[in-house]
Parts: sequence; C-alpha cells; structure tokens
Amino acid sequence: MRVREIPGKDLRALRDAEWVDRTRRPYVKGTTAYVPVREGYPFTATIPPRRTYCGRGYYMLGDVAVFHGKRPGESEIRALMEWKNPAGILWVECCEGVTRTPRAEILAGKPGEVRHRESGITYWLDPLRIMFSMGNRAEKERMRSLVRPGEDVADMYAGIGYFTLPAAIAGARVHAMEIRPLSFSYLERNIRENGVGHLVTAELGDCRKCLAGTYDRIIMGHFGAIDHLPAALAHSRPGTVLHVHMAGDRTDEIMAVLKAQGVRARVETHKVKKLGPHTWHYVQDVTRE
Repeated sequence: MRVREIPGKDLRALRDAEWVDRTRRPYVKGTTAYVPVREGYPFTATIPPRRTYCGRGYYMLGDVAVFHGKRPGESEIRALMEWKNPAGILWVECCEGVTRTPRAEILAGKPGEVRHRESGITYWLDPLRIMFSMGNRAEKERMRSLVRPGEDVADMYAGIGYFTLPAAIAGARVHAMEIRPLSFSYLERNIRENGVGHLVTAELGDCRKCLAGTYDRIIMGHFGAIDHLPAALAHSRPGTVLHVHMAGDRTDEIMAVLKAQGVRARVETHKVKKLGPHTWHYVQDVTRE
C-alpha cells in the first residue's frame, strides 16, 4: 500500500485532501500516521497489506484492550498490538470479593484511566483496578427501557454507575449506593460527566444500611444479591420490581426468601450472558404483589 508519512497530530486536517485514498484506513504507529494515497499521486513509502487479526477474543475499554479467560501467549499479545495498537493490554483473570476487584495483569503497553462510551453513556474508569463487564450491555439497555420518568430507583451495588446512569438518563430518581471508595469516586465523576447530578443521590457505604424509605425499583447487580434480598424487601411495596442478579437460576431460593418474609411476588427469569460451562448470568425480576 502506497502511503504518505505524516505526524499523527495532523491527521484530522487531511479530511478533505484530494490525494487521500478514503477506501483504506490510515495506520497509526506511535506519533506517525501512514495515510493511503490515491493512484497517480506522490507517496513517500510503501507498506505491506495489513494482516487480519486471527487471535482470540478481546474487548476495548477506551484505548485499552482486555483479555479474559486463560492467559494469552506472547504471540497472541504481539498479534493484538500489531492489529489494534492499543495504549495497553490487560489480562483480567477474574473479579474478587464484595468489591468486585479485578485480578489483573498488564501484558503490554501502559494502560491507565480510560473514557469508555457505551450506548451514548460515558464511563470513566481504570480497568486495571475497576471491573467493567461488556457482556452486561444488553441488560443495561433493558433497564433503561423499563425505567419510567419519575420512578424512585435504588441501585444497591452501583459501582461506577453501570445501571445508575442508564436509569437516571431514563428519568428516574436514583439512590446509588457503593461500598468501595475507589469505585465511588468514579461513580461521582460519571454522574457529573453525564449531567445527571440532579437525579442521582450517591452514597458511600454498605447498601443494607443506606437503604431508606421505599422504592419503585431496586437493582441488585451483584452475584451475592440474594443474601441481601430480605433487606431490599423491607424497602419495597406492592408493585416494586427487584432485579436480582445471580450466577445460575436460583428461583427456588428466591421463593424461599419471599415465603420467609411473608411477601407474595411473581418471578421472571432473564439470561444475560454465559459465565462458563453450564453456568449463566441470570437476572430474576421479582415483582411484589
């Protein structure tokens, strides 16, 4: 491919240049951009065709590439660097504990704080220290579609605003609770970034102690949520919907808790994503009667 080498900072200024071949994408490496040149125009270098990436799956958070599952080998890391040229590559083995802290390793580059856009919402985070599940995107969009303006919503495990922000953008008044100070600092930042400060009350602490009054909807986005279901039910009323996340279908356990609390409700099950062999992430929608 025939190209002209230019400083990367000048790339935007070439938008209307006559010599640019717009059927091909520029290639950026470091501070240099290699811009494809149309037939009949001068060029400064020739580079071989870009090889298609054939490695394992990954996802991008801002300019950082993230692997999950088994640790990738050096050839996989190198192939992704050549294909995507990310600021850094992380391997996230798992997320641990109540705070969902990633057990992560830097594989290449210098990954740092990122600005990630999803469904029109901005999330600031450090993916080395903060969990972000791309597989929950459809569930966030489902919450946004279910929430009605003026609802009072409790988000018991708000994190950096995964479900708080979609609910607030839909017009709900959200009480967002988070126990981990680092996640809470990003939650506050993301509330400001998305302009929903007038709709969200953020509170640092144990959600069982933060819950107050009753709510139209309670989001319980943590796999340990069933342990806190009695506390959530104490702040519900007839018509309240509780969205209880869990690994595996635990409807029978939910029904046992409801019976013990003397609460009548109907339960609907939704699949979110596959977690592993024979294990799915489910959300049980519990609607009080």
